[in-house]
Amino acid sequence: MARPVDRPSLRQVVRDLKAIHATNVQPDAPTAVTLEYYQLEVESMEVSTIEEALPESRKKGGLRTIPFIISNEIFEKVASFGLHPNMILYLTKRYHMTAADGAMVIYLWSAMSNFLPISGAVLADVYLGRFRVIALGSIVSLSGMCMLLLTAILPVYKKTSECAADPRDCTRLPSQLPLLFTSLMLMSVGAGGIRPCTLAFGADQLDKKDNSVKNVRILQTFFNWYYTVLGLSVVFAVLVIVYIQDHKGWVIGYSVPVGLMLIALTLFLLGSPFYLKADADRSVLVSIVQVLVASYKNRGEMLPPETADASGFHNKAGSRPRVPTTMLRSMNRACVLRNPSKELNADGSACDPWRLCTVQQVEDAKAVIRVLPIWSTGIIPGVIVGQQMFPVLQASTMERRMGGVIVPPASFGVFAILTLTVWVAFYDRVLVRPLSRLTGQARGLSLRQRMGAGIALFVVAMVVAARIEGLRRAAAIAEGLQDTGHAVVRMSAMRLVPQHCLTGLAEALNLIGQLEFYYSEFPKTMSSIGVSLLALAMGVGAVLGTAIVGIVNRATARDGRDSWLSSNLNRGHYDYYYLLLAALSVANLMYFIWCGWAYGDEGQNRVMAAELEDEEENKQEQQK
Repeated sequence: MARPVDRPSLRQVVRDLKAIHATNVQPDAPTAVTLEYYQLEVESMEVSTIEEALPESRKKGGLRTIPFIISNEIFEKVASFGLHPNMILYLTKRYHMTAADGAMVIYLWSAMSNFLPISGAVLADVYLGRFRVIALGSIVSLSGMCMLLLTAILPVYKKTSECAADPRDCTRLPSQLPLLFTSLMLMSVGAGGIRPCTLAFGADQLDKKDNSVKNVRILQTFFNWYYTVLGLSVVFAVLVIVYIQDHKGWVIGYSVPVGLMLIALTLFLLGSPFYLKADADRSVLVSIVQVLVASYKNRGEMLPPETADASGFHNKAGSRPRVPTTMLRSMNRACVLRNPSKELNADGSACDPWRLCTVQQVEDAKAVIRVLPIWSTGIIPGVIVGQQMFPVLQASTMERRMGGVIVPPASFGVFAILTLTVWVAFYDRVLVRPLSRLTGQARGLSLRQRMGAGIALFVVAMVVAARIEGLRRAAAIAEGLQDTGHAVVRMSAMRLVPQHCLTGLAEALNLIGQLEFYYSEFPKTMSSIGVSLLALAMGVGAVLGTAIVGIVNRATARDGRDSWLSSNLNRGHYDYYYLLLAALSVANLMYFIWCGWAYGDEGQNRVMAAELEDEEENKQEQQK
């Protein structure tokens, strides 16, 4: 029986071809072309596929999968974001909620949509894998949209003579609110599966897991253009879907997102044969817990001096010995070797993994813990991003006619999205290279510089919003409209554009910077969890925003006074509310500067992980 021939890995092929190339002063064309071809293959393919045989490795991942993933994102985002802008009007007009109550419902919906992604990320990284979680999330989200459509089809109130005479005397049907809240909950659960996984799933198709300049730029370009496409999708949603809701009614306006979500799910499933589907790794979270437990168990042990060599620490068998970093040095107790003959098995593994961990395990745990202070600076931006229902109420009381078209009040938010989209494209195509030469950073500006600039712009955006609302309110009072909250003031709603543009630019710098930061700093096997941290910050921000709205509404309405957040905007003081958010953002900026200084260098854990993977790959090749 013929002995099977082992096929070399791509990296071995490249090394052999380079050796041939080096021995020829003028190599023949086939050799040169073959060398260039395999080099391009190694640069463009996922590292995990390189370990496989050549024909098999070229079947999965790569650029061919991106159209399916991006197309799914386009239709999913148009569907989901098409429901958000007008929701405050749907709640206040159809359900007769007050502005404050409607705002709190939306804040809580947003909070649930942003809290659940951390659960979806854990489910993807630890149990099911990203592909399955995205598919399940899309199905659940589609179900929620169908239920929301039912709330628009079914009557809200009992048909009585009192209700026909005065809407305030209507009796709401008992099934309506449970149906509404269930639909919002299902859409949040669906978002919990889609949001943390889609971006990481797309990056998985391209990411080489190292920290090289080329890979950093590839990932940055993917992140930026991902958000460019997302921004254009949201622009379409805010302009077209919102227009349909305003002019064709809620039934048709909610039917369109249902159809789009169905298309998104179909497109995503069609690409299934081509995706690179990373397996879930249950050891990821267990490893971090083991480090924390081992650090606690060894808390009474002395740490080796900082000059100690790698022999005093537990490294994975066969890997190059390393010493742990000095960041969070107390955690190094988890990987200190005190008695190797008793602590290690014959194969070099730890006898008790809950008392002794590897250096890489410790560094992975440190990477997770180190980002938490910087993550907490994303909570206040979550408050600001989540309160965009108030500008919708402002726009509804201002002149919105452009030519022969009356622009829906929710559509003015498109300026924030357009600003985000234009900035992302301009930064990636025009600014990155000159800034890279100036700063020495592959990304142009470092991730923390972008995040800090975004927080500063949130301060400016809230100050501008307070100024514009002060002018709008003064104009309404001057026109004698103080007691007529829904009357239109002779002031163009275009005056709201600057605050929207500033908010969009702040989101482009801070939120995209956060996403890239978490993805780059977390261990590769925890990419979904890392990406979901942004959503988690937005969720905490939404809960905090709900609390702020409730506290401000109650505190300012004492002794018979009008609340700052009164349903009658002309009697309220939304400008004071914006100034409060500006003050919180100033404090947040100071806190971020301290956190950024304390963090240290970016990307170091990923370099160590990439080196470890290369060593394991070389070891496997040598064994072959």
